Amino acid sequence: MEARTLLGTQPVRRPKVHSASFDSKKTNLIDLLRDVDAGKLQLPDFQRGWVWDDERIRSLLASISVSFPIGAIMTLATGGESSFLPRAVEGVELPTQNDPETLLLDGQQRLTSLYQALYGRSAVKTQDVRGKVIKRRYYIDMKLALDDGTDRDEWIVSVPEDGIVRTLHDVALDVSSPTLEYAQHLFPANQVFDEVDWLLGYLDAGGDRALFTEFKSSVIERFQGYALPVIELGKESPKEAVCLVFEKVNTGGVTLTVFELMTAMFAADNFQLREDWNTRKARMADASDLLLGVTNDQFLQVVTLLATLERRRMREKEVPGADALPVVGTRRRDILQLHLHEYKRWADVAEAGFVEAAKFLVGEHVFASRDIPYQTQVVPLAAIIADLGPKPLPATARTMLARWYWCGVFGEMYAGSVETIFARDLVEVTEWIRGGGKEPSTITASSFQANRLLTLRTRNSAAYKGVHARLMRLGSADFQTGVDLSVETFFDDSIDIHHICPQSWCEKQSPPIPREKYNSIINKTALSAYTNRHVIRGYAPSEYLARLERGVGEHAGVSPEVLDASLRTHAIPIRQLRADDFWGFFAVRAEELLQLIEEATGKSITRDPTAFTSGAPVEEYEDGFGQYLNAAGS
Repeated sequence: MEARTLLGTQPVRRPKVHSASFDSKKTNLIDLLRDVDAGKLQLPDFQRGWVWDDERIRSLLASISVSFPIGAIMTLATGGESSFLPRAVEGVELPTQNDPETLLLDGQQRLTSLYQALYGRSAVKTQDVRGKVIKRRYYIDMKLALDDGTDRDEWIVSVPEDGIVRTLHDVALDVSSPTLEYAQHLFPANQVFDEVDWLLGYLDAGGDRALFTEFKSSVIERFQGYALPVIELGKESPKEAVCLVFEKVNTGGVTLTVFELMTAMFAADNFQLREDWNTRKARMADASDLLLGVTNDQFLQVVTLLATLERRRMREKEVPGADALPVVGTRRRDILQLHLHEYKRWADVAEAGFVEAAKFLVGEHVFASRDIPYQTQVVPLAAIIADLGPKPLPATARTMLARWYWCGVFGEMYAGSVETIFARDLVEVTEWIRGGGKEPSTITASSFQANRLLTLRTRNSAAYKGVHARLMRLGSADFQTGVDLSVETFFDDSIDIHHICPQSWCEKQSPPIPREKYNSIINKTALSAYTNRHVIRGYAPSEYLARLERGVGEHAGVSPEVLDASLRTHAIPIRQLRADDFWGFFAVRAEELLQLIEEATGKSITRDPTAFTSGAPVEEYEDGFGQYLNAAGS
């Protein structure tokens, strides 16, 4: 079958869609709790810690006391393809780690709460309404449970671990001993499946036999006979289907990351993915601060891109002209199909790719993690460099890679859903650089609207950070010292992007210069904090330039020639700035910035001669507007 993909119109072999077989039945609660206690029913390691609060546990117990349904649970039979590292339910103490017969996929909070409250002998670890961790024991008020006029939630009594409920100046309830439990007719919830000993003690203490008899038949036997619907996935269910099912049913919990799922799957083969990642993360951070923002999921994406690309190439080599080729991908399902041997094969290569990507970014004058235009674009960048390696890229290849990179930035191609673009760029860019492919789609589809400069105002925009990097490439010398700010950036965190024509000065003009104009990247550049605060301040451009020439504070004056040379490294039109001609400055600098973008992308930008005049309207864009235009036109 022929499929149209972002890799071109060609036959592709998509991963086989697996389904999960299942069986549905009802199982007694006591049997489930016994299996939990024996370690026959455990959790897959990717399940997070349970987080139910005290109020929800009381409500859960109250529901069972009147045989109300509490929902189905879902389990997975072990022994098949889906191998996950198991761990015991919280509160269970197993003498040795044993292999479970089933894993609990859905119902963790309910079953953990019920095990601790009804079967365990220790206090239940829970939370109060403020989220504070507390320990509680639960009782059923025998008299209230038989009173038709009370609400069922009132029957369940929650007390601190020591059995004493205290008020500010008094003790409101004390059940710290069995004798006190008997006297107040409070039955311990963790005795519902083994009530005989407590009953004998209650009767020996003069308890009401008739009350207990009725309580046993009306409440205790409801717990003892309670059954839950159990949906059991067969052991032949593939791991991709298991993970998908888990995510569909886990609507009340916190969404698991693909890294957490992979950690659990690899752990079943005695490979600690988290430890491996932490080691690599530390090495990458030591190599470059630019890699501090790389996440574990992004690392897996690069590994998966490289692994799936190898699968594709192997198929092409084995069967030249094959009708179907494996898809190169990095979607969630692609990562979940990654085998441990593939991870081990490509993890070192991916790590090296990230380190070389950081070197590439420094070469493009991106020096800080916050200045990376798209953190997401680092993923295909690392994968491309890794695939082209291991030797350093020749100058021609580096120039081609830089053109692709800046087309992605200024075309705003990486603002939305990007997984498909990752795969497309890896295939197309590597083939293009090696000389066997056409110009990548990211380059051909990229476009930059001239008036987009007007809306680049903060680091929230990738194109804003892209312009900043291209200006740094010019040299961006400090007005006061003449030192290249790209050097200062390594040693001084106070380098930031500031207004060239000060905000307060712009607002004092007659008429005032519109905020949307003076706040754009056209009126901004990298400056040291000292120059911005102590030299420029709120002065007119001509005044602060004169201050620089005279000298400010301990700094000696700067000659007009040296100062003009520094201004040129920021693409600042000197004559207009010295004349306080904002609109002349604005139009000329906009043109300078557009030329920088054209140089980076190798693509021409259509000019609007009125876009940068005082009365021109500003059309607002969202970051990623270029990607929207490209998608709409494709």
